[in-house]
Amino acid sequence: MTHVFARLADLYQHMETAYADAAARLGLTCEGCTDNCCTSYFQHHTYVEWAYFWQGLMELPEDARQRYLGRARRAVAEAQTARMHGKRPEVMCPVNDGGRCSLYTHRLMICRLHGVPNVLRRPDGRVLSFPGCWRSQEICTAAKGDVPLLDRTPFYLRLIEIERTFLGARRFGKLPKVDLTLAEMMVQGPPEM
Repeated sequence: MTHVFARLADLYQHMETAYADAAARLGLTCEGCTDNCCTSYFQHHTYVEWAYFWQGLMELPEDARQRYLGRARRAVAEAQTARMHGKRPEVMCPVNDGGRCSLYTHRLMICRLHGVPNVLRRPDGRVLSFPGCWRSQEICTAAKGDVPLLDRTPFYLRLIEIERTFLGARRFGKLPKVDLTLAEMMVQGPPEM
């Protein structure tokens, strides 16, 4: 597992570099932003990222881990209530402390790539476009022209390879599809395979 996590950490580093380059070309910074991406309703889809995040949680002191798990339970309940009322949940990430991620080195892919405008090229040839955060959208609207797009495709392809290695032969079994928020991953505990 250590080798797989090292590959994932390397992929995350490449993501951060690409993100920083795209943000710099766009002129996007989070400095002084009145929004917080950590309230965005993100769902995550890989066992390897789930396990890697849990590795980070287990490295924390017990009292901190329990505090974050308590927040996660409350976040799951708040999100369920919002969905029951037909609303998209806007709940603070349970590991956010004062606007900062307390598990920054273990944060998941979408936490690393959200913000800049980006594209994803599907195997069927369709290209999905994502406008980025609201600040990014404002910059792009004001630019009235060609804006730099971050292509997420190579990152997803590498993540799929890492996920396959992590799951090994289990990927051919009856593992349920991962479609969980970070808070749900925390409440459920480390992935059982």
